[in-house]
Amino acid sequence: MANRTELTLKIAGTTCDGCDLSINGMPGLVASEFESSAHHTEHTARVVSAASAEGDFLGSAGHRSSGQVTEQESTEFTVEKFSDAKEFDLVVVGGGSAGFAAAIRAADLGASAAVVEGGKLGGTCVNVGCVPSKTLIRAAEVFYRAGHHAFAGIRATLEPPNLKAIVDQKDELVMALQQSKYRDVLAGYPTVTLLEGWASLGPDGSVLVNGKPVHARKVVLATGARPWAPPIPGLADQPYLTSTEALSLTRLPKSMIVIGGSAVGLELAQFYARLGTRVTVLEALPHIVPAEDVEIGQALATYLRAEGLDIHPAVAIRGVSGRRGAYRVEVTEDDTTRTFEAAELLVATGRRPNTTGMGLEEAGVLLGKKGEVLVDEYLETTRKGIYAAGDVTGDPMFVYVAAYAGALAAENALRGNRRTYDLSVLPRVTFTDPAVASVGLTEAQARGRGMKTIVARLPLSQVPRALAARDTRGLVKLVADAQRNALLGAHILAPEAGEMIMEAALAIRFGIRVDEIGAIFHPYLTHAEGIKLACQTFAKDITKLSCCAT
Repeated sequence: MANRTELTLKIAGTTCDGCDLSINGMPGLVASEFESSAHHTEHTARVVSAASAEGDFLGSAGHRSSGQVTEQESTEFTVEKFSDAKEFDLVVVGGGSAGFAAAIRAADLGASAAVVEGGKLGGTCVNVGCVPSKTLIRAAEVFYRAGHHAFAGIRATLEPPNLKAIVDQKDELVMALQQSKYRDVLAGYPTVTLLEGWASLGPDGSVLVNGKPVHARKVVLATGARPWAPPIPGLADQPYLTSTEALSLTRLPKSMIVIGGSAVGLELAQFYARLGTRVTVLEALPHIVPAEDVEIGQALATYLRAEGLDIHPAVAIRGVSGRRGAYRVEVTEDDTTRTFEAAELLVATGRRPNTTGMGLEEAGVLLGKKGEVLVDEYLETTRKGIYAAGDVTGDPMFVYVAAYAGALAAENALRGNRRTYDLSVLPRVTFTDPAVASVGLTEAQARGRGMKTIVARLPLSQVPRALAARDTRGLVKLVADAQRNALLGAHILAPEAGEMIMEAALAIRFGIRVDEIGAIFHPYLTHAEGIKLACQTFAKDITKLSCCAT
């Protein structure tokens, strides 16, 4: 065991990133220093050092910035050395949502666990996924709505937004969550140890961290995924943006081509378009958000085009050329060759699991065609005692799926394979405006399974809340079993679609009939009332009902 002291230093006078780099890069910041992290925006520095290190740390190191230590707080904690011979009950490779869920579940079961992470804690969601993207989307929505008053229909001319300030605020939130939801959470679990380094598997299935063995009874692989680009001619020769880089631009591009019309591509496309970038979206499949119901995708495209986005589904991309600031993308559309030009190129065509260079196949862990770890219904891999969870398995890459899988994998690893992995009722949301939310089967999927279905369609113009808000963009589409009157699927396009979908998910999960949903009290003037009205649409013409007496 090695005791460490974590110190939070209050610093006056730091004003920029250079000050932070000056502090973080100083040799001998403290004796036996392990790590340091300074943030000028918060006027603090976090230092992890050998136990009992005391004194004027920054002063003794000869601080090269203008900062001066004004106050310091210290906390002692314990971290395992790689050379310690202790065997962990569970070693979790990856410090994202799946990894942390696995470690916490292990602790809840009274087991010891080690989390191995070589990059940033928090994984995709906190660092380069859900949290930063939704923060930026919200900022763009505020700017867009400030320029277009929905009630008066007036379009105002606003000064261009300060993209760097928006990104800086996003970064501050990310850093705060890394600390409060990951590092601080670990401190509350004394049986969980963080090992900072890169992991691989030995041929015997053992875990190596930075090449040194870590003893483990069981292992959970939770290494996540990374952006992936298709083999488009010329693309590999261009310094294109992935979603990671697109979340960190500090200058607003005049124009942008987005290759990929699924959730990530569309969310970022609308973000930049609302700030003033001329955006073109290219999608190979017949409609955008191709995993969703066709009607939903077609309606969303109509609304995005109304905002000025240039949407092109069903195109075949032939090649990419040019350079940053002057990209050219050649496509075939309706049997005609076209060329699109833009200053930036964003490739948002999905993600692939992080499995390369880890020795997995040599250790007997089989991988699929896209590099995903193959698992059974208990999330155990083809190597007994090694489990996998989250994006690395290639399943739907949602943070809540990863958290569920991580906890399940840890429980099965430690208690025996008792619980099966179940994604049969999985709600999903695309955070465009209006948003897309769905759960269960589409109309085409249900009929493809030979089911006799009935379908209800409710435009948002029939939802009182939407009328009051002066925003009737969207619809609710429900698919039900004609014989059992049971809900099979719900597909929503609405500003609050993500807040509406869980009622439908619960109905599918617990077999609540559509007539029962239609009879349950729903508070008046809520978007959720749209679910009730859509259920009533199966049996009656709601246009003939009073808006306050449904």
